[in-house]
Amino acid sequence: QVQLVESGGGLVQAGGSLRLSCAASGRTFSRYLVGWFRQAPGKEREFVAAISWSGGVTYYADSVKGRFTISRDNAKNTRYLQMNSLKPEDTAVYYCAAAPLPVVSAMRLDEYDYWGQGTQVTVSS
Repeated sequence: QVQLVESGGGLVQAGGSLRLSCAASGRTFSRYLVGWFRQAPGKEREFVAAISWSGGVTYYADSVKGRFTISRDNAKNTRYLQMNSLKPEDTAVYYCAAAPLPVVSAMRLDEYDYWGQGTQVTVSS
């Protein structure tokens, strides 16, 4: 069992930055791919980014490439999502999730067994 807790959300103006954190307890991330997803009001939950245990493999949605960076601190069992150049369309609840290895597709929601409670990110124009 893995428990995930996100933090770092908030209100920011367009062009600003935020860093989200995802802390795990119960188990380490060593056997999991960790991803970030987001869900805007009235829309389906969508993939944002994912990272392997080693950090050597990362995945990004096209909409965030070049603006968002996913990283990890294995000693703290924590994953981060650095979000720069934020846009109003980035407004959503952001979720951290863990997918047990092996993973066929990092972008598929059904690969992920464990989810955090979400943290709200609001970008004003």
